[in-house]
Amino acid sequence: MAFRILVAEDEEITLKHLLYVLQKEGYKADGTKNGLDALGRMEDASYDLLIADIRMPGLNGLDLLARVKRRFPETDVIIITGFASVDTAKEAIKRGAFDYITKPFDLDELIAKVRKIRGQSLLRKKNVSLKTFTGADKKISVIAKSRSMRKILETIEGIKDSDCNVLLTGESGVGKNLLAKIIHYTSPRGENPFLNINCATLSEELLASELFGHEKGAFTGAIKSKQGLVEVANSGTLFLDEIAEMSPNLQAKLLKVIEEGEFYRVGGTRPVNVDVRFVASTNQNVRRFISEGRFREDLYYRLNVMEVFIPPLRDRKDDIEPLGRYFLEKHLPRARKEISGFSKEAMKVLLDYSFPGNVRELENIIERAVILEKGPLITPESLPPEIMMYQIETVEPGRIKTMEELNREYAMKVVELLGGNRSKAAELLGISRTSLWRILREE
Repeated sequence: MAFRILVAEDEEITLKHLLYVLQKEGYKADGTKNGLDALGRMEDASYDLLIADIRMPGLNGLDLLARVKRRFPETDVIIITGFASVDTAKEAIKRGAFDYITKPFDLDELIAKVRKIRGQSLLRKKNVSLKTFTGADKKISVIAKSRSMRKILETIEGIKDSDCNVLLTGESGVGKNLLAKIIHYTSPRGENPFLNINCATLSEELLASELFGHEKGAFTGAIKSKQGLVEVANSGTLFLDEIAEMSPNLQAKLLKVIEEGEFYRVGGTRPVNVDVRFVASTNQNVRRFISEGRFREDLYYRLNVMEVFIPPLRDRKDDIEPLGRYFLEKHLPRARKEISGFSKEAMKVLLDYSFPGNVRELENIIERAVILEKGPLITPESLPPEIMMYQIETVEPGRIKTMEELNREYAMKVVELLGGNRSKAAELLGISRTSLWRILREE
């Protein structure tokens, strides 16, 4: 892909000269003489590098730099200045500019700086995979710097032409819902409906009605017939989150849909035929549930044509920093602040933390930090004090704690710190109240 450069320079002769030299070097270069127009162009197209004059109509170089680093942090910036404004240019570097050049400038020096930026940009793209999937007018981005996440994306890429059912496993908050959407939108069904439901949040009766619909008069309050999600998702994908929480009775009905492509609405007497792909997820040990008689083995194998395990965030530390930057950029616009990144101390705190709530908890932490931070970088002071509590214990050969035990101990500490407020603790941990309750009850 061509390296794209935007030049913002109000002197027409200089602008034309720069564009000619850059295009001759093989770069895709565009130009403008107005700072506001430059910002507008960056809103409409993706640029790898901005070369901007310090003085321009509409928006000066420093103001343009600030907005670009806030909205497009991956875009590098070179500031053009006169000798009299070198101090201002140095200030620009402190604010995030890659470098500066002074007028009259040496074109060989400029090209050398551009080559250096291009090399570093290619290295960043190689080290961090931010893959964007597009479907049904929605863009879905996933960070995959760690080897395990890149392998997961390769697996999803490998089944994109398949119509097999998929079971996503992993702890709460690791991103199973996101991956379910990617599986759908990269499949042949991508232009058709994608629906989802959490099987742990509804009673058996309500879940049955939501999944399979009901006929008029089927139960008290059923004043008219209603289609269920299985019927609405016909030709598309239905994502069943926390499938292990589904009752055995509903498991049998779901199995019939998968095997025979038909079902009966609640209170119905005629079969409804459908063609639906199922993606299911669970944070439970399904094999243990099968041995305990809580989950049907035949349904498990029907859903588990392809299993994708998403590791917890603590086991893929390489993803923490790029995810943190992604969430920072996501929540900055609403806060209307100029925060360019994380201090080394803040990032070390995040890297040392275990994230029992996984990616969902990380996003909550970053969103909170953006609200509280008053400086140009996220500092430890804007991070929740609770994340300092989780310390690595000395491992005793005869007593190694499981991750379930560690998570339970930590969750109990957070609940205690918040005066027993479990709802607030679940929100802080980035998990549902059901998941927190399940963690606390485990022995």
